[in-house]
This record gives sequence, C-alpha cells and structure tokens, in this order.
Amino acid sequence: MRPGTVFKGKWNGNVYRLERLLGAGSNGQVWLATRGGVPCALKLGLDAADLQGETNILAALERGGRNRAPYLLDADDARLGGKDVPFYAMRYVPGMPVRQFVRRRGPRAVAAAGGHLLDQLAELHEAGWVFGDLKCDNVLVAPGGQVTLVDYGGATRIGRSVRQFTEIYDRGYWRAGNRTAEPAYDWFSAAVLWVHALDGDRLMRLTRTLPPQNRHPRELMRLVRTHPYLRHMEIWMRMALEGRFRDTREASRRWREQAVRLNHAGPEGIPGWMAGMAAATLVLGAATAVLWFLR
Repeated sequence: MRPGTVFKGKWNGNVYRLERLLGAGSNGQVWLATRGGVPCALKLGLDAADLQGETNILAALERGGRNRAPYLLDADDARLGGKDVPFYAMRYVPGMPVRQFVRRRGPRAVAAAGGHLLDQLAELHEAGWVFGDLKCDNVLVAPGGQVTLVDYGGATRIGRSVRQFTEIYDRGYWRAGNRTAEPAYDWFSAAVLWVHALDGDRLMRLTRTLPPQNRHPRELMRLVRTHPYLRHMEIWMRMALEGRFRDTREASRRWREQAVRLNHAGPEGIPGWMAGMAAATLVLGAATAVLWFLR
C-alpha cells in the first residue's frame, strides 16, 4: 500500500485515505488514515480471525467505561489487489513515535508520557488483557505527553501465553520470567521501552555483544544507573523489571512520584540546585574578572 491510496469499506461503505504508515508487524500494517477528513488509526490485516480478536479487545475497553471517546470506530473489509483485506479503524491522537518524541522534547518529557502509558495499560489490564508486544514502534506520544497504543496484535488474555513479542522487550529474552500474559509482563516491557527511548545506542550494543547466558535484568539496571536521566527512575525501573507492583495503577502512581525528580534535573542529569549554583558561580566569577580588569 502507498500513501494516498483511497478505498471503500465493503460492508459499511466508509471511505478511507491512507496518509502515512505508522508501523508494520507480522500480522498487518497500521496507517494514519482519514475518513471524511477526520484522522484515525487504521490497521490492515492479513487474517480476519486475528483482527476480530483485536476488535474484541477494543470493544472490551469501551465497556470498561473509563474512556469518553470510543476506541473502535469501524471494522470492515476492503477490496485491495483483487482480494478482500480485513481492517479496523480506531481513534487517533496526533503524536509521534516515542523515540522521536524524546529527541524533540528532551528526556524530561518522559515524566508525563510514562504516566499516560501506564494509565493506558491499566485500563487494558483491568479489562482482562495484556498488551504483550509493547515497544517504541507501538507507542505514539502527543506533544502534551498523551499516549496512544496503535497495534493490539499482540494483546493476549491474562493467563495465556503471550501471542506476539519483540525480543529485546521480552522478559524471557532477559531470563527474567516466562511468557505468561500478566500485568508484570507489560511492566517489564515498559521499563525496557524507556531504556530504548533514552539510551538506545547502548542498549543495542549490549544486545549485540552480551552472550545469551549472561542476559539478566541487572545488565539493564547498569544502563539505568549510569544514564543521567534514567538513574532518577532507578527504583521504579527495578520494581518494573522484577514485577513488584501490586497492580498497574500502583505502577502508574509510583512512576509519577519518582518522575518529579526528572523535572528538577539539570543538564546531564545534574540536580537543579547544583546546576543553579554552578551558574551563579560562573556569573560571580565573570563579574569579578570584569572588576579586576577595570581596576
């Protein structure tokens, strides 16, 4: 598919225009699309049964009653390339991939985004599902930090085996637990997501050079403790990697409590009061030099 492609739903008759590819996975593509000029996130799938499962999840979230706007806008088939292709449309909050968001807004911006992400996961967990394939590509962040999860292809009923995962976000890959769908699985992935978003180069080098037998959450914690911003979230990151929250609402609350420290971190993670003192020292030194010169 290409940007600018226009098609009409076979049964419901809604017309969509594909604007930009948001992400692709093993079971389909997610596009930013418009319907009547209104943006939506549209997933084109490879298997009707898979997409039916995802629409069931979105319907379950709506029944939870916490959201004012509906998740699911449409589910239909499109005639593309001579065959019927299943798709569904869901609400879209304008945003950018999480790593791009961090590059543009800076590391402190993750304070709000992390809380919103956990709120989204809490609603999903309370509806009986785990997101599963939580990764940077599946998280869009609006300028204010609001988060949209854009692909529910890996969502799995709590208690079953996770349907889809990406290795570096998977606690099984890090020898930190099994692949049973439970809230703690998503907490682990959320912790890795923020390491990837803020310290992606070192994380990728680690995964390339670390022998499989040495994979362990302590290696991730070494990255956290030596990063100028992530180190302020050390307690939360450890609890997430070890699955030690009571539930996802507690994870969200604890994130917000710790993330306050990010807002007071100066350049390179220096506490604000120390950065202020350094700046005052520089100003005082400059003033002294000027007075000495004038003498």
